[in-house]
Amino acid sequence: MPASAQDQPTVRINEVESNDGSPGDWIELVNTGTAAVDVSGWVVKDNDNSHSYKISSGRSLAAGAFLALDVDPSFGLGSSDSARLFQAGGSTLVDSYTWTDHATTTYGRCADGTGAFITTTASTKGAANACGGGGGEPPADTTWPGGAAITIADGSNVFGTNLSGLSFENAGVLWAVRNGPGKLYRLVPNGTTWRPDPAGGWASGKALHYAGGSGDPDAEGVVVTPDGLFVATERDNGNDSTSMPKILRFDASSTASSLNATAEWNLTSDLPSVAANAGPEGISWIPDTFLTAHGFRDERTGAAYNPATYPGHGSGLFFAGVEANGTVYVYALNQSGGGYTRIATITSGFPGVMDLEFEPATGHLWAVCDDTCQGRTSTLDINAQGKFAVTRTYDRPSGMADYNNEGFAIAPQTACTAGHKPVIWSDDTNDGGHALRAGTLNCTP
Repeated sequence: MPASAQDQPTVRINEVESNDGSPGDWIELVNTGTAAVDVSGWVVKDNDNSHSYKISSGRSLAAGAFLALDVDPSFGLGSSDSARLFQAGGSTLVDSYTWTDHATTTYGRCADGTGAFITTTASTKGAANACGGGGGEPPADTTWPGGAAITIADGSNVFGTNLSGLSFENAGVLWAVRNGPGKLYRLVPNGTTWRPDPAGGWASGKALHYAGGSGDPDAEGVVVTPDGLFVATERDNGNDSTSMPKILRFDASSTASSLNATAEWNLTSDLPSVAANAGPEGISWIPDTFLTAHGFRDERTGAAYNPATYPGHGSGLFFAGVEANGTVYVYALNQSGGGYTRIATITSGFPGVMDLEFEPATGHLWAVCDDTCQGRTSTLDINAQGKFAVTRTYDRPSGMADYNNEGFAIAPQTACTAGHKPVIWSDDTNDGGHALRAGTLNCTP
């Protein structure tokens, strides 16, 4: 669901100096918006809540301006640490970045304010980042790896606004969720477009509720897994000023006219405090077989991920992307409901994550940003240290306008034709009376 300007501040962490800075460690902010932002009383912390730096009163950050904060002597930044930015009061997280070793220069976003954090080629305190080659950074933004053409993929005003996450079950079934009111749609092909399945009571979608039939979950992301269909939610629309980040499981085979969650996982105690409409936006799932084969590291144990450590968690792990900070949180969910364990935390390279998609054919975890990042996507892959890291960042297809796309789904490899397979985006704003658009992705990397 589109957030207000208050829900989505335009101030971001832009550069971090954690070692040998002048006069000491510092954290640089940038205002990516078009209007000045009052940052009086905003707070910067490291990974320890007992250490903080408060911005003085009367401080405003002009559009496009940089602000370097000398956090020494309030606290120092370690070789394995975090920089976290909070609004005044110190409880609402705006942005964060985590690293595991000092940079040889600094860590900075490329492009400023919106791109992934990389090792810069030089420290540029209070100025635009040095993003030239030689810093060990991921490749710069590249052309979309598929067709440039985009086609409308739904009928006129079928869904209206608020269509969000997408997930293919197979080449002939696409699931979608609407965030207000919370609904689940089973979509099937209709010529060259997709429509709600006219059979099984799906013609208008099915309303979603929490376990027991209460509430109206703000359904933002959906993923189909061998363990069931799961939905990421930010809040109850009936109390939309209060954050309530949950993952819900639903029985998609039910013939009921509305669906009650069959299990719930409340992530409130594990996630940072964020605005009510800036919580979990995207969700994906990766099988244990892939994770173990590629040496995925369990950050809780500090060793290679071992599925046997988490009995009852099903056959894979869940990846939840948060809108407020662009961070992906990885969980083992006890399938009886309620219990969960965080396995890892991943930086997406974007200020906010709107959807996540695992592509089995390539092993990529795709992270999707909306018009906040000009419709860019990034791929993350498991590196030599067993962590997901950004390997590519792609511009949106040249044939697609800068829509508020909150959903992204890649058709299975079986759908490949002439070297391309379909991809679908969902536009929360329903621009031009259409919420779904289709393009193509190369079947081979």
